[in-house]
Amino acid sequence: MIKYSLTCDSAHAFEGWFSESADFDRQLESGFLTCPVCGSSAISKSLMAPSVSTARAKEKRQAVAMDVAKAEAMAKLKAAVAEIKANSEDVGERFPEEARKIHYGEADARGIIGQASFGEVRELLDEGIEIAPIPVIPDDAN
Repeated sequence: MIKYSLTCDSAHAFEGWFSESADFDRQLESGFLTCPVCGSSAISKSLMAPSVSTARAKEKRQAVAMDVAKAEAMAKLKAAVAEIKANSEDVGERFPEEARKIHYGEADARGIIGQASFGEVRELLDEGIEIAPIPVIPDDAN
């Protein structure tokens, strides 16, 4: 991939990534390449310093990308857990009993959360009761 610093005829600066130098030319000629600010198709490459890739730089970029991906995944997981908790009744240690009541129609269907031992979880699953664990996420998790 090649990154070019680009400007439009209104002097708006932006970047573009291309698979090869000819890809820039093809996109420019086809009118596909436009300024994200004003929509102008009069685009030109700006002066830029070459980027020299080293093994260490590549490792650093990969580590940063992994940290960003990890943070995004953790944020999505936190949001999902918060959503589940906000829309469920916490029945605590009565979870297996309440799950059975709901499954067998003895209680109104609703979202519940609570605690169950490994043995209780196995029994619920053996009875065909659909349950899933909710991860415990530390407050300081990134």
